[in-house]
Amino acid sequence: MPVTVAPASASGEFRIGGDLPVHRLGFGAMRITGKGVWGEPRDRDEAIRVLRRAVELGVDFIDTADSYGPFVSEDLIREALHGGGDRPYGAVVVATKAGFVRTGPGKWHTLGRPEYLRFACEMSLRRLGVEQIDLFQLHRIDPEVAEEEQFGVLADLRDEGKIRHVGLSEVGVDELVRARQVVPIATVQNRYNLLDRSSQEVLEHAEQHDIGFIPWYPLATGELARPGGPLDDLASATGATPSQLALAWLLRSSPVQLPIPGTSSVAHLEENVAATEVDLDAEQLARLDAVGG
Repeated sequence: MPVTVAPASASGEFRIGGDLPVHRLGFGAMRITGKGVWGEPRDRDEAIRVLRRAVELGVDFIDTADSYGPFVSEDLIREALHGGGDRPYGAVVVATKAGFVRTGPGKWHTLGRPEYLRFACEMSLRRLGVEQIDLFQLHRIDPEVAEEEQFGVLADLRDEGKIRHVGLSEVGVDELVRARQVVPIATVQNRYNLLDRSSQEVLEHAEQHDIGFIPWYPLATGELARPGGPLDDLASATGATPSQLALAWLLRSSPVQLPIPGTSSVAHLEENVAATEVDLDAEQLARLDAVGG
């Protein structure tokens, strides 16, 4: 499928927090790091090309975290895209997260102490080279720390102007409701894809309250893409790849969906962004709705 100029714009627009417009198909910057989301990427030049090509294709929402590398992803984003001035990333919204510490490849440890979250915010501001983070997300709620303390420091950072909007990751509806009593929540990032719809209630709550829903791991297709399987049949009928079908379905499933497929390859990036041009009719959408049920 050919890639047209700025195809990400065809995904439509969502306003994060009601005032920060982005194209709904974004880019997740976890995979531009090394194996196990640890250390430098195997091909640093290609990682820089991926980030710059994403923006050329109309992607204006990039999601990262201080724990990706750690720190490597944020550093690469600055190197590739920072242009100086009052708005160094132009129209591109760079979202980051805090709440995990890393001790090695594939090792993640929750840490939500308020003083740590504040420190993480200050360091992300420095690494990204900005005065304010567009969207700062709590990567996980730390069960060892009172959640109101974690939400409270996010509210403080917002009031201080260090972050513009607050997001949460991997939460249920009850946690989301409690957080919103402390600080406005602009986005929620939960695992959601064709095969895993366990966060359906959170998605519906997000729709009701105009909260952006960022589905991580959006490309899970598994057995659905096997030869002769349901995605294989639809791919033949539409000319799209199984991954493009998964993304097209997400974009059609809800107006608050903000998929962020990630990759370390320009070719794969272009394939993902071209999902915005996949035209699914009602019967095809119904078939995709059914395959994960």
